[in-house]
Amino acid sequence: MSYGTDLFRLDDLHAAIVGGSSGIGLEIARGYRAVGARVSVVGRDPQKLRAVDAEFGGTAAKPAAYAGDMRDLAAIRAMADRLEADHGAIDVLVACQGTTVIKPVLELSEAEYDAVLDTNLKSVFFTCQEIGRRMVARRRGAIVTIASLAAHNGWANAAAYAASKWGVVGLTQTLAAEWGEAGVRVNSIAPGFFLTDMNRDRMPEARKAEASRRNAMHRMGELGELVGAAIYLASPAAGFVTGATLRVDGGYLASGI
Repeated sequence: MSYGTDLFRLDDLHAAIVGGSSGIGLEIARGYRAVGARVSVVGRDPQKLRAVDAEFGGTAAKPAAYAGDMRDLAAIRAMADRLEADHGAIDVLVACQGTTVIKPVLELSEAEYDAVLDTNLKSVFFTCQEIGRRMVARRRGAIVTIASLAAHNGWANAAAYAASKWGVVGLTQTLAAEWGEAGVRVNSIAPGFFLTDMNRDRMPEARKAEASRRNAMHRMGELGELVGAAIYLASPAAGFVTGATLRVDGGYLASGI
């Protein structure tokens, strides 16, 4: 085996990023493009998708960004077909779709619970199932899910979110166990505290200050600092890595209680 930066290249691979029109997903999409991947992005916000399409050089005949609700099974199957027709077989899937509701358990409604679980877990499960089915048939592929520190410790006022992210880690490990022999690797990234469109206005200033104080590096993360982990898990450098959850948290959990 030769060593060098080629281990971290994604040349000629098709990477599909679900939830890739903003935040963590968009930054990973940019990083994958920088190391040679053909990238397709799926999201729900038309304005954000148009911006991604313009940035990534999509065309009417071959867009880079696609609108779709990946909480619907028929839509997932149709989207997988379209992405493969436009860009070739999906070699790398990043399941980055996510939402949250910050509210005490006693105030959380069924509709709010369903909204979080449908996006963060059900959608991830069936997206991995559909695209994973194709990877297993080809006997190759890499899947990266996005978990959270909330998959390691519970968080007050985030019960549905924490439940969904514990589910994502369990799903990741199960898929890794089932699909490893078929050459499909499944891993997860658990980000620490990063400011994104999802949490920038929802997270109280006191919580931001506490998050910075408690981690070993005493600051919030920059989105670009997640990209290396995502590239690694998709690349040949991680060829014998599956079922892992890689924490990118500035040492938050290592700092203890």
